[in-house]
Amino acid sequence: MKQNLIGLSIESSCDETSVAILKNGREVLSNVIATQIDIHKKYGGVVPEIASRNHVENITYVVEEALQKANVTLNDVDFIAVTYGPGLVGALLVGLSTAKAIAYATKKPLVGVHHIEGHIAANYISHPELKPPYLALVVSGGHSHLVHVKDYTKFEVLGKTRDDAVGEAFDKVSRVMGLGYPGGPVIDKMAKEGKPSYHLPRTYFDNLDFSFSGIKTAVINLLHKEGDNIRIADLCASFEEAVTEVLLTNTLKAAKELGVDKVALAGGVSANSYLREHLSKMGEENGFAVYYPELILCTDNAAMIGCAGYYNFLVGKVSDWNLNAVPNLKIGE
Repeated sequence: MKQNLIGLSIESSCDETSVAILKNGREVLSNVIATQIDIHKKYGGVVPEIASRNHVENITYVVEEALQKANVTLNDVDFIAVTYGPGLVGALLVGLSTAKAIAYATKKPLVGVHHIEGHIAANYISHPELKPPYLALVVSGGHSHLVHVKDYTKFEVLGKTRDDAVGEAFDKVSRVMGLGYPGGPVIDKMAKEGKPSYHLPRTYFDNLDFSFSGIKTAVINLLHKEGDNIRIADLCASFEEAVTEVLLTNTLKAAKELGVDKVALAGGVSANSYLREHLSKMGEENGFAVYYPELILCTDNAAMIGCAGYYNFLVGKVSDWNLNAVPNLKIGE
């Protein structure tokens, strides 16, 4: 196998059209992201059909820009990596069709990548020293998972949400408070101006699963009860504290059960400053190292897909032309 492998990767699972060029899986030569946040803000969330149409409009230009920024051509590329699930089926198909077309035209291998595995792999880019095994806490708009990362391509889900993902809860709570979309950044900002003075429920199970629908309902009920007397900044702080407490309690329990000395944070909500601060503090108090990606790699991007795709490619996980979008793909499948 070549000493230096160049991968072109595509991510289009939701509302970011992204293409990246990586060398040897961890060196980012380019990572172009065309976001649709401003388009979907007025709807209070992502509209799948609108997202798909914008991917179609953006994808060719994003591929060209990524190649130009990396100063490479398609002839220099050794494999094409692409997200094939989970995500919005129409959005996934745009990226997948583009990847197949490039792979077919250039006669380069096609490598399908699981979106959550991509989020986990973002940590390898920010932390070149990080190696499995370790525990990963994956928190995003569509996913809340505790994953035992046994090797670069071997994963075991230890716990997951039974209802809302944590990022979904942030968005819904932000919407009912009138703070807009996306909810994570605005709640994180508002929480710094308040105090966690409202008591909100924490939900725990006998295993490592999560549930965030109860806390969402509690916020809605509190808003109805208090009306104009509600202190929004305090409510944001209270919500953020409660959610983080649940996440960290299960993470610590899992880390102790596994006996790991490394915990990695991944997904869009890994950009939350309160969660980062308190996970780092918990790591210091309990003797394990904590890793999280730089902010640009927390949200959906193709660099993380390229990194995960590189490790799939190394072990021969190459896809055929039957690769299709799988909107509800489970990790490890």
